[in-house]
Amino acid sequence: MSEPSVYPHYTLAVDSISEHTFAVSVSIPASQSKVTTLSLPAWIPGSYMIRDFARHIIKIEAFNDSGEAVVLDKTDKQTWQYCAQNQSITVTYTVFAFDLSVRSAFINDQYAFCNGTSVFLKIHGLEHQPHTLAISPPAKTDWNVHTSMVCLDNQYQCQNYAEFIDHPIFIGQAQVQTFKVDNIEFDVLFSGDAPVDIERICNDLKPVCQHHLSLFEKPYPIQRYLFMTLLSDTGFGGLEHRNSTALLYPRFDLPLPGEHKVRPDGYITFLSLCSHELFHTWNVKRIRPEVLVQPDLSSEVFTEQLWIYEGFTSFYDDVTLARTELITPEKYLGIVGQNLTRLLHGSGRHLQSAAASSFDAWTRFYKQDANSVNHIVSYYTKGGIIALGLDLLIRRESQNRYSLDTVMKHMWNDYGKDERGTPDDVIATICHDKLNIDVTDYLNQVVYGTEDVNLSAWLADIGVTLHYRAKLNSADKGGTDVGHGGNQHMLGATVKTAPMGVAVAQVNSNTAASKAGLQINDIILAVDNFVVNENLLQRLLNTSTETTLALTVIRDGRILNLTLPVQPSLQQACYFTIEDREKLQRWLGINR
Repeated sequence: MSEPSVYPHYTLAVDSISEHTFAVSVSIPASQSKVTTLSLPAWIPGSYMIRDFARHIIKIEAFNDSGEAVVLDKTDKQTWQYCAQNQSITVTYTVFAFDLSVRSAFINDQYAFCNGTSVFLKIHGLEHQPHTLAISPPAKTDWNVHTSMVCLDNQYQCQNYAEFIDHPIFIGQAQVQTFKVDNIEFDVLFSGDAPVDIERICNDLKPVCQHHLSLFEKPYPIQRYLFMTLLSDTGFGGLEHRNSTALLYPRFDLPLPGEHKVRPDGYITFLSLCSHELFHTWNVKRIRPEVLVQPDLSSEVFTEQLWIYEGFTSFYDDVTLARTELITPEKYLGIVGQNLTRLLHGSGRHLQSAAASSFDAWTRFYKQDANSVNHIVSYYTKGGIIALGLDLLIRRESQNRYSLDTVMKHMWNDYGKDERGTPDDVIATICHDKLNIDVTDYLNQVVYGTEDVNLSAWLADIGVTLHYRAKLNSADKGGTDVGHGGNQHMLGATVKTAPMGVAVAQVNSNTAASKAGLQINDIILAVDNFVVNENLLQRLLNTSTETTLALTVIRDGRILNLTLPVQPSLQQACYFTIEDREKLQRWLGINR
């Protein structure tokens, strides 16, 4: 008879495909404690929002070795306790899994997917002990198990609970291909059986992986990495893990076998997403704020540093594609132009700093509403522009001896390798102590203050000029020169087609729309008594020689007559031109 385990052992099975449920059990070794506490996380690292995963537990029971029921007392929304001193206990429970995202758990007819934070209870007092897991695919299926966990003797093994919940699990039909870069094994998985040119994707990912490995240098923190992509019709997302990433992506935005070897925008975005999540292997999963080294997953953990971790990663995801020549310098500048356009579109950047955006991620960035454009700024978008500006500033101040790459290497060597966590002033400290460059004023202005990054001050150093124009319409992303100045007059609201007229989806502060009194969900039926669609509305605005236009609006079943002031368009669409290609290529590290 084998000795009872002194470590928690879990089993995971797909209980019902049609009802979208997992069956989970955990065998808990006997304890001398009178009370044993179990809990499920309320949030998942990398996604800063309380999600209350425990609400998906349908049924939970506990039994001792004799098969006798043990009472589980629920003490709050995500915590249970039992009294069974010196007895080993098995807890079984069912989890509903129908959240098609990278943050929770999902089951359909092709696969079952879960994050450990959604399905595995923590045994308080044993969280630092090794954890083992057995996974059972559904019977009579061709489903297979894929995860970045180490598997020995048909059991998946982790050193502790924190590691245990940091490996997403895929059980199902999938296409998988493996490649190696510098002896690191990379597995690329796509769910289901959609026609995807997986070989081409692997070939394009190789230089991205090499770039990130070379940037941070040996010894590498991984020996194997899994790109796990859930294919869907329209979904999008990515979430980083220590040895893998879970992605959600539209299946037909990826290249088909035999398709012409161009890289359309949808595919470029996928490569950028992979680049972004892989970069997090260093910059988030190991280099991270002090407060997130051992975070409390039962409640919010606040930090002002997300502009570093998501912002810097947002800079590197796209610039890596240019450095590796997966996209042209022109395409890269177009992407940066779109990011700048997105940033300038929101007046909230004048009210909220990047540091405050980081701190308030839980309640503002992750819980956006139709008015968010007017009162918040994205620490992703502004953080990426801050990173670009910081790179250019460091290069100028050091006569190109240093760059943001240098800062990232110091971040890794000083804070990431031993995972001791970064203080809030880490960037200023590294620049001062390691590079002898004072960036305090810059950070005070654009990180802790609400000033725009003055890229134009440094762009000549890389042979580029920044231009501004008016948008063509609310869907205009910027990034390109349209050959003219854009719209003459602006509405100041985002609209979408309605059965008749256009529906107002967003109203920007201090614009013609806000001054007219337009509100979200209004239907603009007519302008000067002419029924409009989105195109005609903008045409009438552009060609008006009057100071105002008469709007006929439907609001909650009522007809209103509003007066719209005719105002010049703001120059909010950005694009770049290349003045000195050699300088730009030198900055990108392209040797031609």
